[in-house]
Amino acid sequence: MIKAVFPATFDPIHNGHIDIALRACKLFDELVVAVYDRPLKKLLLSPEVRLELVQQSFEGIEKITVVGYSGLTVDFAQEIGAQVVVRGLRVFSDFEYEFRMALANQQLAPNVETISLITSKEHTFLSSTTVREISSLEGDVSSMVPAHVEEALKLEFSKRVDGKSEFGTNALRD
Repeated sequence: MIKAVFPATFDPIHNGHIDIALRACKLFDELVVAVYDRPLKKLLLSPEVRLELVQQSFEGIEKITVVGYSGLTVDFAQEIGAQVVVRGLRVFSDFEYEFRMALANQQLAPNVETISLITSKEHTFLSSTTVREISSLEGDVSSMVPAHVEEALKLEFSKRVDGKSEFGTNALRD
C-alpha cells in the first residue's frame, strides 16, 4: 500500500489544489492532504479555518484524509508512514522552487520520494494569492474555489478593517 501526502498552507484551498489531490488519488492507495499550520509567510485564514475548509472540500472521498501538521514535511511524512510527497507545478517558475525543495527533502529523508503533478491547463493561473486578492476586491472567485470557500472569504473580508483581519495578516501578501 502506498500512502502519499499532499502538503500546503491552503490559504485558501482552490480548484487547482483540489484537482491535484483528486488526480493523486488515482495514483496512490491513500492520500493525506496536510494543512501546514505555521509557514513563514503571513496568512489570511487561521489554521483552524483552513483545516475546516479543506475537510469540507474532500468530504465523502474515502481515499483522502485531511489533517493539520507542524514542522518539516518529510518528518511528518515519516510519522504517518507516507512514502511519497505530492506537489503541484503550475508554471515554470514553480519548478525551480520545487526542485530545490525536493532535493533538500531527499537529503533529509532519502526514503520519501517527491512526485510533482503538472496542473491542468484550466488551473494554470490559479494561486491562493490570486484568489485572496480578487476576493479582497470583491471580485467573483466562484469559478476558482468551492462555494464554501467563497463564503468563508467573503466573511473574512467583511471583518477586515484597514487591511487587517482578526489574525493581523495582510490579505494581499503571502
